[in-house]
Amino acid sequence: MAEKKGQKEAGIGLGLLKGLGVTLKTMLKPAMTVQYPHVKPDLPPRTRGVIALKQENCTVCYKCARECPDWCIYIDAHKESHEPAGGGRARSAKILDRFAIDYSLCMYCGICVEVCPFDALFWSPEFEYAEYGLSELLHEKERLEEWTYKVLPPPALEVGAEPAEEAS
Repeated sequence: MAEKKGQKEAGIGLGLLKGLGVTLKTMLKPAMTVQYPHVKPDLPPRTRGVIALKQENCTVCYKCARECPDWCIYIDAHKESHEPAGGGRARSAKILDRFAIDYSLCMYCGICVEVCPFDALFWSPEFEYAEYGLSELLHEKERLEEWTYKVLPPPALEVGAEPAEEAS
């Protein structure tokens, strides 16, 4: 029994010395931590931050709301009839009244961005939009449009890559 007790004590001391050795090695190297509030991180171009809305492109097709697995997109619209300039039948168009995303429910899957056929939804790199209450995480179309201006242009093609053919 005495031998086992002596082996345990030697193992504890050896482990402590190894731990102190690792601490000394890392303590002498410069820190790799970014001082976040003072230094903003350099995010990759396709970072998923918040979903931005470009209202001019939205045709109120409801695809984003129907495909959302969390049902966090709320859309309200009304129809307006427009008389054609050269005569003929009146045309009706849907007018967007409300477009809201509840970020307390959103899981940032990006399905809404992918299914939008008219490129009305984009990923914005903005990630600082915390609020004090859950009810304030329901963002209406005006706030969603503000983030459109922060959407970065697509990155340049890599060397040797061929540009995509435009659909005609």
